[in-house]
Amino acid sequence: MTKISTSPSPKVYGWCPGALRPMRSGDGLVVRIRTPLGRLSQSQAQSVAALSQTHGNGRVDLSARANLQLRGISDESYPLLIEGLRQLGFIDANTEAEARRNLLLTPFWSEGDDSHVIASDLARKLAEASDLILPGKFGFAVDCGAAPVLSDTAADIRLERAEGGILLRADGAETGLVVSRETAAEAAISLARWFLNQGGASDGRGRMQSLIARRGPPAAHAVGRSSLAPKPRLGNTFKGQLVGLEFGQIRAEELAKLAQSAPLRLTPWRMLLLEGARDLAPRPGLILDATDPRLQVSACTGAPGCLQAHASLRDLARDLAPALPEGSHLHVSGCSKGCAHPAPADHVLTATGPDTFDLIHHGTAADQPVRETLTAAALRANPTLLTEGS
Repeated sequence: MTKISTSPSPKVYGWCPGALRPMRSGDGLVVRIRTPLGRLSQSQAQSVAALSQTHGNGRVDLSARANLQLRGISDESYPLLIEGLRQLGFIDANTEAEARRNLLLTPFWSEGDDSHVIASDLARKLAEASDLILPGKFGFAVDCGAAPVLSDTAADIRLERAEGGILLRADGAETGLVVSRETAAEAAISLARWFLNQGGASDGRGRMQSLIARRGPPAAHAVGRSSLAPKPRLGNTFKGQLVGLEFGQIRAEELAKLAQSAPLRLTPWRMLLLEGARDLAPRPGLILDATDPRLQVSACTGAPGCLQAHASLRDLARDLAPALPEGSHLHVSGCSKGCAHPAPADHVLTATGPDTFDLIHHGTAADQPVRETLTAAALRANPTLLTEGS
């Protein structure tokens, strides 16, 4: 149940930042880079780190859609940053083309496999589809490995492995349409057009899941989805080593040092995949232990970095992490939007003032609290307050 809050309502933008359409925040402009295939070569990663230090505040975020965000960009530096990103091949022809290229690819792709070929084809066709006007948060996921790993990641149209081959599936539907690697991209764009024709975005906003809940998938989407793979854990994988970033953020200088080891692939799990790497030595800002309690916590930028946030968050989130029961998740949110973890969490702290938080169990940052006006000091002194009655 949504709560009745006395805090000022946060501003809902209804779109995500890009490089050509940055978003203003408390620490300057946020510029989001949608790297082709979610990959950075070693030189590209080092160049991005240098751009962050030169034109921003040196803080780099990894978003829940596997994009990089450069923070603290000034109005004066922004054109120079864009020119630097353009030289790296990261800038689209225009804002409309950038917005359409909201494409998430499994980080475990190999060159020439179904995921790689389909994602490359889809990115090209989306760039060409100038008449396709989709909502700002509408996105595609290409997940054609042995078992889907992106099912818990936000996307409206999914291409994933199924028993019959490659399955095109509308988010929220349990069935889809079998396609080939040659027809997958065009079929995905056709499904996006179906979404628009069915009134999925009548007011310029909307998500596929809501439309499917109202009217179901297209009649031809009759093949069941396959079993899902669990969310990957930190450590060595067949493609390289997965390393975690505390709250999804890394300092630019550490990003540059990390890139000395291997090319980087971006993931939607606040992790980086280092191609071919194994057993990296500890580095500042990295999480290498799959049992680290910080992996059980989501926390947004907080104040003063975010204009919507009522409080500073990350020190508190870090301090509370060791008190969490194994397997549970804590979401600490600066406001009721809950950007860092839109889905329900076991325990949620929503800031309502500079030092007050509402506590929610098994819900989102906007849900009805079980306790109100908890202070950071009280939570630190008695972390069991998080779990009492849950």
